[in-house]
Amino acid sequence: MIRINLLPHREEKRKARRKQFYILLGMVTVLAALIWFLGFSLINREITRQNDSNEFLKREIASLDKEIDEIKKIQEQTNALLSRKRVIEALQANRTETVHLFNELAKQVPEGIYLRTLVQAGPKITITGYAQSNARITTLMNNLDESPLLQNSTLIETKAETVGNRRLNAFSITTMITRQTAAPGKK
Repeated sequence: MIRINLLPHREEKRKARRKQFYILLGMVTVLAALIWFLGFSLINREITRQNDSNEFLKREIASLDKEIDEIKKIQEQTNALLSRKRVIEALQANRTETVHLFNELAKQVPEGIYLRTLVQAGPKITITGYAQSNARITTLMNNLDESPLLQNSTLIETKAETVGNRRLNAFSITTMITRQTAAPGKK
């Protein structure tokens, strides 16, 4: 009789499949480890590259900040120089202002008016003096308002006083001087 032992055959197939399963499991594990290692390496390389880019950008930003600071300093110096230039130009434009003021007053003061004081505080001028009549004070104020150099004349006070056995009207007037932006005759 023929004896067929099917058990060892099945046992061998099981052993072969188990061996094949362990080999596949090992290969999958090695493949997973390889994929993990490659991914880890790629991510680390990208992180390193990004960190290098960030450091480069930080250096460039620092150098640009220095340049911006230098530009601000230069702008401050420029503004200081421009303000000095404006002050000098204003002084140049108004250096003959006093001469023009006295010439204008000499033209505009009518007969019968005697000036005592002339005080200038900025563009405001206060004139005090004596007049033979109130009409002459009014004429002086009208003349000052019509002047191209003076404007906005205002009577502050007028009162009768006796000066040297003469009855005169003491007055106080304020007026504003118009600042000239450029010297006369220049454009």
